[in-house]
Amino acid sequence: MPRLLITALLATAATAATAATAAKVGDVDTVPHLDGRGRDGYRQFLAIPPPRAFAIAPGGAWGHSSAEAASTVLAEQEALANCQANTRQRCLVYARDNSVILSEAEWVRAWGPYKTAAAAAKAKTGTLPGQRFPDLLLKDARGRPVKLSSLRGKVVVLHFWGSWCPPCQREMPDLARLVDALKGARDIRFAFIQVRENFATASAWARRISPALPLFDSGMTGSRDSDLLLADGGRLADRTVAMAFPTSYVLDKHGVVVFAHVGPLAGWGQYLPLLRDVAARSAR
Repeated sequence: MPRLLITALLATAATAATAATAAKVGDVDTVPHLDGRGRDGYRQFLAIPPPRAFAIAPGGAWGHSSAEAASTVLAEQEALANCQANTRQRCLVYARDNSVILSEAEWVRAWGPYKTAAAAAKAKTGTLPGQRFPDLLLKDARGRPVKLSSLRGKVVVLHFWGSWCPPCQREMPDLARLVDALKGARDIRFAFIQVRENFATASAWARRISPALPLFDSGMTGSRDSDLLLADGGRLADRTVAMAFPTSYVLDKHGVVVFAHVGPLAGWGQYLPLLRDVAARSAR
């Protein structure tokens, strides 16, 4: 085999190995998407003697094995089950025994596998991962009607929020930074949709955070108004799409839900690689 080819293959193998082990198992702060409680859970995992495993999912769900795991395989199964009990996202084993095994490439594809156009066309309408999100009828900031389905061909980040909602207020600056980071991305769109208040009130508050926020009018006029409008003329109770506020979704280019989360998210910037992956790999 030619020397240059051997060198190239060795370099590729070294790069792959580095990607999988760049993080050290003891580095609590490098585990993606964990909040304070999740980091405490990871410290508990580190205190368990091997065999042991720790699993994570986008959005911050996690789970680890118990001290009674009889083998590494059983530890991984237990960690995945404990993680999966707290999320509808796909959980992945992050660490086992004394090593981080989840590579960056595997993590950024955690929202996949993405549906083909044919499979998406057959998907049930709903708000769960794998379902096609209901076709909302919104208005843009100029008052022009916009069907959610008109955004297909783009990855769409839907965010249901209200200026009356303290967790929404705390989260918004971080979301604004994500919007700014992706302002040049042609195939990723954001739609911030106000609930339980009128658009003028919501937009006046949001514009103080950033004039560039992509605000869409839900059509709601006050605190007692809880229905979202549908493109077919129907209505949808806002609690159908959001049991609490804020609630966020990521839709692939076919309008299929790949990520759903109730409540605020810490560290929206961590979602950049996942958003770019779904934009690159969920083709029309």
